[in-house]
Amino acid sequence: MSITVTNQDELTPPTGQERPELQEAIQTFVESGFAGVQMRVHDERGEWVGSAGVRKLGETAKPATDGRFWVGSSTKTFTATLVLGLVADGKVGLDAPVADYLPEFGLDRRITVRMLLQHTSGLYNYTGELDADGEFVQGLPSTGKEWVDNRFHSYRPEELVRFGLSKPARFEPGTDQSYSNTNYTLARLLVEKVSGHSYAEELQRQILGPLGMSDTVVPGDRTEIPGPHAHGYFRYQDAGEWKAADVARQNSSLLAGAGDLISTIKDLQTFFSALLGGKLLPAPLLDQMRKPQGKLGLGLGLWVQDLGPDGGTIVHHNGGAPGGYGALMISTPDGSRTLTAGLTTDAATDPADAFPQALGKLITTVFGSGEDG
Repeated sequence: MSITVTNQDELTPPTGQERPELQEAIQTFVESGFAGVQMRVHDERGEWVGSAGVRKLGETAKPATDGRFWVGSSTKTFTATLVLGLVADGKVGLDAPVADYLPEFGLDRRITVRMLLQHTSGLYNYTGELDADGEFVQGLPSTGKEWVDNRFHSYRPEELVRFGLSKPARFEPGTDQSYSNTNYTLARLLVEKVSGHSYAEELQRQILGPLGMSDTVVPGDRTEIPGPHAHGYFRYQDAGEWKAADVARQNSSLLAGAGDLISTIKDLQTFFSALLGGKLLPAPLLDQMRKPQGKLGLGLGLWVQDLGPDGGTIVHHNGGAPGGYGALMISTPDGSRTLTAGLTTDAATDPADAFPQALGKLITTVFGSGEDG
């Protein structure tokens, strides 16, 4: 099926400004194998919004720039912010044992709240890990035909954590760094236990309500994206044959607290600029959030990346749903220049190999020289 790329003449940026370099950068994603892209950039020139590609394969309409999408692991920054909000309120100790708040899991008492947010707990990632040879070994179904067949299954957060805890820890707490969804599902459970509210209620109380973010959704067991949305596609092998599925409907409870939110590029921009601009957390906690640690360069729920002398520093937490959808959430450390985007993958091409180059071009265009690591 053909892919139609929108041209600059079809766009009317909110500021009325022509930004052909931004349109060209998102077109690169489509040319790399993505079905569609919607993007919002806020900088000293104002707001720019645009899209490229198609909303759905076989159609010509471009993705709506107010469309919702699965944001995947960009959820982790929201979860970290909720935890740190409770730290600011004196209800959680950042360096206290997680076991003090969630005794039912029998956690190693050396694992602190900070370790969850920085991925230094050593806990096994319940969606899978790399083995000694660098090959991915799946945990709960998160990729391939297994995920496609299982994508409407409903998980409870406690179930995810107990599966992760049933596997050997990767290292002693605090001695290394390894990205693990288990950390953030535990963080979600901690938020619920300490606040006495559901995750959705606490998200509304701390973030969505104060910032007027009406298009961000905690879907729970719901499999539909409410409102306008683009369709994402997932390629997988079945008996040696490549197939593709439209995965606009999926149950994201597999990534509770770690990757299950639905949002828009406007809401992501509102959140990220407010967070980094100091509107959600006290300055000392925000400083810790933006301070990179360990071999991954992770702060508390954020990556911190130096782009070199011409690009300065960016902070980000991009995301990918298990299938079909991706999100970009990138900013200067003070929130004054932001880039948010929603991506959908095509049925015919795996864009993974071309993605770093396309992302590097986009980051260079918006923030200066450098590559996303």
